[in-house]
Amino acid sequence: MSRPSATVAKRDPVPVFAALGDTNRLMLVLTLRDGQSRSISRLTSDFRMSRQAITKHLHVLEQAGIVRSRRVGRENHFSYVPEPIEDVRSYLDRVCEEWDDALSRLKSFVED
Repeated sequence: MSRPSATVAKRDPVPVFAALGDTNRLMLVLTLRDGQSRSISRLTSDFRMSRQAITKHLHVLEQAGIVRSRRVGRENHFSYVPEPIEDVRSYLDRVCEEWDDALSRLKSFVED
């Protein structure tokens, strides 16, 4: 089967999938999706990970566009950005539709 045409997306989904492929990063996203921005200090206490580990994971999420940071006094606060996840969901919906179409064509071919 050829590559699905759904691979043409608004945004490259690979960095988002890669960023979400780590349990700690996924848990950070699930925590931040409530709309409240949080400092690294707050996330460190919530997750019982080192400040360096939290910073590393947040950097990966920020590179993928899933979180954004803003300076508040002497701290960086991180917040969730839903658009990359929504884009990936749309991408997966299109891939599913293409597979459904391909399976329907295969079924028709086999039954005829």
